[in-house]
Amino acid sequence: MGKIHPENISSPPTSPSSCSSPYVASIRETFTIWMKSLVFHGNGCTVFNSKGELAFRVDNYQEKCSNEIFLMDFNGQVLFSIKKEKLRVFGRWNGYLCGGFKGRPWFQVRKNCTFSRGNVICNVNLGHEKSIESCYKIQKLDRKSSFKVTNNTGEIVAELKQKQSSRGFAYGDDVLTLEVEPEVDQSLIMALVTVCGLITRKL
Repeated sequence: MGKIHPENISSPPTSPSSCSSPYVASIRETFTIWMKSLVFHGNGCTVFNSKGELAFRVDNYQEKCSNEIFLMDFNGQVLFSIKKEKLRVFGRWNGYLCGGFKGRPWFQVRKNCTFSRGNVICNVNLGHEKSIESCYKIQKLDRKSSFKVTNNTGEIVAELKQKQSSRGFAYGDDVLTLEVEPEVDQSLIMALVTVCGLITRKL
């Protein structure tokens, strides 16, 4: 198997000097997602930025397809705790800032009916607001394991697809590319990708 990221992963990602948040950049960022956990016997994935630096980790420390999972930074600090809430018909995932599942969720993902709204599989609300229009939509693309995230005006803010080499050869199903547009919270997008992994039973 070819190299899926540069070998230098010892340094943390550099925060953009022009942005107030370390997870909001002024340029488009490309991440490589390896669907393997850094924790022995763990279930999750490992995320590298375009420089080959370790950017995010996802783990549930339990069995695959768990109802609880954690998005962490390169140091293992929890950024989002994600928990599935079982409803009568469709699934719902709540995302809480930092560790734990208490208080008001920072975001909520609702899965749509399989036969409705075309290729839109999920609607995303921020701040648990029950508004008529969601803040983001997660849409399934034609290719396997491919998704795009659009905002409430229909603009693409992120796209997930299978990673390809510079010669156009696809890597395995466990190696993906995530492109995040400028001025978009990369940690939130990664949390939404985590929910996609739960829906498709990849995590």
